[in-house]
Amino acid sequence: MNDRNYKAHLAILTTNIIFGINTPISKNVLQEYLSPFSLTFFRMAGACVVFWLVSLFMKTEKIKPRDLLFIFLASMFGIFINQFSFIQGLSLTTPVNAAIIITCTPIMTMIVSFLFLKEPITFKKAGGVFLGASGTVILVLSGYSGTVGAGNIWGNLLCLVSSLAYAIYLTAFKWLIDKYSPVSLMKWMFLFATIVSLPFTFESVSQVNFAEMPLIAYLQIAYIVVGATFTTYLLIPIGQKGLRPTTLTMYNYLQPLVTTIIAVIFGLDTFGFVKTIAAVMIFLGVYIVMKSKSRAQLEIENKKST
Repeated sequence: MNDRNYKAHLAILTTNIIFGINTPISKNVLQEYLSPFSLTFFRMAGACVVFWLVSLFMKTEKIKPRDLLFIFLASMFGIFINQFSFIQGLSLTTPVNAAIIITCTPIMTMIVSFLFLKEPITFKKAGGVFLGASGTVILVLSGYSGTVGAGNIWGNLLCLVSSLAYAIYLTAFKWLIDKYSPVSLMKWMFLFATIVSLPFTFESVSQVNFAEMPLIAYLQIAYIVVGATFTTYLLIPIGQKGLRPTTLTMYNYLQPLVTTIIAVIFGLDTFGFVKTIAAVMIFLGVYIVMKSKSRAQLEIENKKST
């Protein structure tokens, strides 16, 4: 594994740890202070401001006018549709349903990568994806005492749309990630997403009573904007440059694991035998996908055999 791959794995590992911590924080903000539309707007607009501020201290990178169209499309799939549909879906369905649907992301990414990037679907890759998905489902269900099918069908579908949008973003627009720096790309992506979101969020944001919000609310929102949005979307392109899309999304399975560990630390959950087995399945699934062969590797082997 070269330095680029190490950095990519570390970037995506850090991203999903941040996302895992973000889950309970976002849930609290949604329950106590902000509506789903308001929170989504603040994530987009806040990250947009930070990315543009950071870009002022970096060397200006010229983006071709033609590529701005593709950056706009990437922002629609990677930010606007992804974030809007998930947070709205989460408000309509149960957290356990949403967490289980997240396990579809690597599966969808594997299929979309096959269609867009011609990445092969090997038995090893498929086995690793489903092993990790199974471990995540077991982990989620082991901490849930209720009816799994209790979520609203529209909420489930919106969460599924979010996963599909993210899978398309990671695969169809990978060439953009390889072409431009993360800051140059993200400042435009978040600007486009923020502008498009305004007609949907303006009324909700205008009703927020900022004066009555306590300091803890602002600190939590700051974590969501700076940590779970700016930092993660800065790190994701680093992972995209060094990892195949399916490998990258396999790290999504760590999010409920991180959330569970936090719950255990604060005495809100326990980590028994079943959760341990689930965690092993998740890590093993990620490892198997990492070891599966890419299209380039298979092409080299085919050339050697002929």
